[in-house]
Amino acid sequence: MSKKQVVLLTGASGSMGFEAFKLLWEKRDRYDIVLLLRPSRKNKKKFREFEKGTGNSGEGGLNPEEGGLSSDKGGLRIVWGDILKREDVVEACRGIDWCLHPMALISPEADRDPEMAHMVNARGTQYLVEAIEAEDPEHIKMVNIGTIAEYGDRLPPVHMARTGDPVNPSIYDHYAISKIKAELSVMQSRIRHRVSLRQTFIMIPDLLSLKDPIMFHQPINSFMENITARDSGRLLVNCLEVPEDSDFWGGYYNISGGPACRTVFLELMDGIYGMLGIRLRKVMERPWFALKNFHMQFFEDSGKLNDYLHHWEGGQSMEDYYQEVWDKLPIYLKSTAWFARILPPFRWFVELMTRGQLKQLARKEDGTMGWIDRNDAGRINAFYGSLNAYHHIPGWDRDMPSLDHAQPFTRLDHGYDESKEKLELKDLQQAAKFRGGVLVSRKWNGNLHEPLSWMCCQGHPFKMSPHAVLKGGHWCLECISPPWNHHLVVDKNHFAAQVLKPSPSQ
Repeated sequence: MSKKQVVLLTGASGSMGFEAFKLLWEKRDRYDIVLLLRPSRKNKKKFREFEKGTGNSGEGGLNPEEGGLSSDKGGLRIVWGDILKREDVVEACRGIDWCLHPMALISPEADRDPEMAHMVNARGTQYLVEAIEAEDPEHIKMVNIGTIAEYGDRLPPVHMARTGDPVNPSIYDHYAISKIKAELSVMQSRIRHRVSLRQTFIMIPDLLSLKDPIMFHQPINSFMENITARDSGRLLVNCLEVPEDSDFWGGYYNISGGPACRTVFLELMDGIYGMLGIRLRKVMERPWFALKNFHMQFFEDSGKLNDYLHHWEGGQSMEDYYQEVWDKLPIYLKSTAWFARILPPFRWFVELMTRGQLKQLARKEDGTMGWIDRNDAGRINAFYGSLNAYHHIPGWDRDMPSLDHAQPFTRLDHGYDESKEKLELKDLQQAAKFRGGVLVSRKWNGNLHEPLSWMCCQGHPFKMSPHAVLKGGHWCLECISPPWNHHLVVDKNHFAAQVLKPSPSQ
């Protein structure tokens, strides 16, 4: 019998991570599992049954409040620790063959604590990389989960994205910036077998958990190619089947459930609220929704990842998701929906109450109407364009944006000849010029993964591999970070201008 592979899974308590963990749990005959988990009461409760399943009730282990190992028997080892503690990360990486890394502090929590988001997402990932490099970078394989928030605002006509498009996060999106730094630390590391998968919106069936002011940050005509939590976990575990010699390794890929999971934000909300017997346009006002500066898009190339991981086979569609939402609704909400459909006065009452709750949500400090109430010029300009643009948003009955899934899109230019099998120094120089900058390095040995010296249009010097620039869409980190001086970039960086310049539909 061949030796079992040891798989470190971070973020096992999250939606994608827990689905991946459950699949790994079913494959304990092939894999030993290592988890790095914070010793919170919630996590201890969530994983108690699995600890018991290994023949260890938790007794005799180290105090979970102090960190340390909870179990290393029966194929499951839990490091109760913190990704921000080097010693915990080193312990988690001890003896592993794989690191599956979906862990992140995501929005809206990341929006409310940007410093923690940068620490957990960027610094924590760097600690992981350093630990793997110290352990065995030639042998250990690392799968990093990035985010499509890296692309930033992609409203029509640039609503169809592909890897290599500009990495240009929306203003105030600290989560995206932290994940960009995390991705670069992995993809420019000494880990031989590494890959970054950019995660789309994960559709979870728990509706109540989605009630947050961030819902109004998203324009109603945001095109979305989503995925369910189940299929996300499945594709992550499927990475374990990819051979060492596959050209999968070293690449950037967009995660989605495919065309069957395409929708537009307004369609998604109509589907959800309609399921509850509520007319969306009776409970929300159109000006509550931002006009720009979020993320989400369709993908031109999401099938490339499916070619390797086959997660579309037996995958869930939007219809499957709606059914899953309905199946998991509390009985009182199902009853409310039933009465709302057959009794108009009852529906009117439910809509009145729902409208009040949503209006209160929109007027919270981090809600769009909260920004309007206190005249937060920075966020008003970022998400609406101007206060005047906000005041001129019409009602639901006129001048609606197109929601046609088949509407034409503009394919972005990457600034070099993508058809060339072997690039030359002049191709890199051309790409730098298209980005308003220069390639400072005078020589290049043809290695796409060797960092070179560049300078952006604002004179910021930086080192980055040609692969990260051309295939990942990365460029100067200073230009995409606070204070977000996009106006200083847009006329010089033609690459970024393709998404930074407002389109007629915006």
